[in-house]
Amino acid sequence: MLNTKNYLPRIWNVLMLGVAFVGLVSCSEDDGTDGEMMSMKYDYAFHNGQTVASAPYDGMHDATLSAQLMLEEMDGGTMVTVMLMNTVDGEMYPVHAHDAADPASTPNGTPYNESPNSDLLVQMAAGNGGTVTVSQMTEMSYEEITSSYEGFLVVHDPLQDINTADISTYLIVGSFAREQAMPAYESMSFSYDFNTGQVAEAYAYSGNHADNLSAMITVQELAEGQSRVTVDIMNTMDGETYHTHSHDAADPAETPNGTPYIESPNSDVFVQMIMGNGMTARGSQISTYSYTDLTTSYEAFFVVHDPLQTITTTDPTTYVILGSFAR
Repeated sequence: MLNTKNYLPRIWNVLMLGVAFVGLVSCSEDDGTDGEMMSMKYDYAFHNGQTVASAPYDGMHDATLSAQLMLEEMDGGTMVTVMLMNTVDGEMYPVHAHDAADPASTPNGTPYNESPNSDLLVQMAAGNGGTVTVSQMTEMSYEEITSSYEGFLVVHDPLQDINTADISTYLIVGSFAREQAMPAYESMSFSYDFNTGQVAEAYAYSGNHADNLSAMITVQELAEGQSRVTVDIMNTMDGETYHTHSHDAADPAETPNGTPYIESPNSDVFVQMIMGNGMTARGSQISTYSYTDLTTSYEAFFVVHDPLQTITTTDPTTYVILGSFAR
């Protein structure tokens, strides 16, 4: 026969232990209620249109730059830290928080206030060729920043004049303290030697430019079927202007001067005047052609004209670089 006198107290003790255990677990899972300060990190990729598809970054900065935002809950506020990776040595990066706004109510139709929020984050990060960090203490609470604050983290391009109305000058732009879309955009580079007749013997360069010049095309996939085309020319002459073009391929029997390309360059792909600096000089352009089109189906020639001769699109012997575009 069951001895209820001893059994019931045991059941009561077990139930009370269970309640105490559940209470303990609930307390530890409730953010901050156990006295532990909270922290969170958010990663930001280079601006290839994932935030604003109509205005991906358009400039000369390497697309290897990325950022990380860290928030640390503190007594009386939050410590905000931004880490920038792959910075340019000696350049100053303005790093801002911009409050979100109705584009219909802003002077230039931006979805944010153009004046940054200095109470949250306004800093200058000095590039060092690698990773740099800047920090700022704000009175805004960790809870407010991570749950109710609506704004954008912006890293401006130090290689251009700062323009808070032009999103295409932003190296980094994304919702402040929120998980970011991180699409796996593709990128590919293509190297070119000096024109010694690789395309055709008759087209080998004839002129006075040093033959140590070389070039590289980098094609980067962007949002909404666009691409960024960047050209680096190595061993340029300081102060000389290199006309750098994409020329669509054509049947020589159908062109005015028998060239295997259309003499007018394709400005939807790449037409730039790159200023020589005695070292590596760069030009960059957003193309309406997709990454896949440029790297697989587009048939054209990459041409760098000799800055020491009068430009002519009919005489390939004046081209210091000549090769198939993005191949």
